Amino acid sequence: MVQAPEELLSGLLRDVSRSFYLTLRVLPGSIRKPIGLAYLLARTTDTIADTELVALEQRLEALRALRERIQGQGQEAPPLDFGILARHQGSRAESVLLENCETSLALLRNLPPADRQLVRAVLNTITSGQELDLQRFAGASTHALVALRTDEELDDYTYRVAGCVGEFWTKMCRAHLFPRAALDDTFLLANGARFGKGLQLVNILRDVAADLRHGRCYLPAERLAAAGLKPEDLLQPSNEPRVRPLYRSYLDRAEDHLLAGWAYTNALPRRCVRGRLACAWPILIGWETLRLLRAGNALEPAQRIKVSRRHVRRLILRSVLRYPWPGAWEKMIPAGKPVASPAVLP
Repeated sequence: MVQAPEELLSGLLRDVSRSFYLTLRVLPGSIRKPIGLAYLLARTTDTIADTELVALEQRLEALRALRERIQGQGQEAPPLDFGILARHQGSRAESVLLENCETSLALLRNLPPADRQLVRAVLNTITSGQELDLQRFAGASTHALVALRTDEELDDYTYRVAGCVGEFWTKMCRAHLFPRAALDDTFLLANGARFGKGLQLVNILRDVAADLRHGRCYLPAERLAAAGLKPEDLLQPSNEPRVRPLYRSYLDRAEDHLLAGWAYTNALPRRCVRGRLACAWPILIGWETLRLLRAGNALEPAQRIKVSRRHVRRLILRSVLRYPWPGAWEKMIPAGKPVASPAVLP
């Protein structure tokens, strides 16, 4: 079902973006379209990568073809046809997303050149991470688990699929919302990347049990071995006490990244209310998710740990009510390890 371009960036974006749509809605209109379109295209590539009913090589080829078109290559080639992939989706919204790929690409071509370049750059990094993930876990299953090897691989993965988004977000906001503000861009880019990596790490830690059932272990084998564990040990929820010290260390790492994201948020100009709120909401939700993960058993597949919609609404309302009072606003995230402050600029 082909949709009008304006419908892609409203109704379809809402249907496929889950909680991100809340963030997108509060963003100023000047950046809502390029960021929304970047998300739509990233969701398209992610949907291709996740369609396990389609052969791996076919998914990789589809990803490569779409990646080339996003980068402006092969414009004279026939339109992309993801009909087979669309028919294998459990969600109608994701089927529509694949069916409207050419419309999304047309919207990309119509962006202003600077915005188009930023979108292409971030999507190039994201798709490289998705392709690497598919290749790394080729043939993985519950009976043949594949684990990342080192913390460096985990950090690289979280950067490719999310940390680069923090940098993209920073550059887009800098260009459109506060181009002349005296800000420390090095601080913003570094902590923007940590912000994105933190959100992705929260997702990984929340989905440990589900990923294991697909043969994927994102907790590095090197760290597991140092704790006297093998990836297969994580399939047994009763092993949670043995895993807990290592798991807690990754919760601490995710928390440190979110604190960097909070420092990032508060380094933005205070007059940029919408931009600050758009950053605060995923941090608050991620922070609450970490609290729930510390209290639960992440190895239990039947225990889906998730912040309720009702609590999300409370967090959003609390942030809006506290914004006029800087002290109350900053205390929404408890003080933790200090994050290097941005340099004072003239």
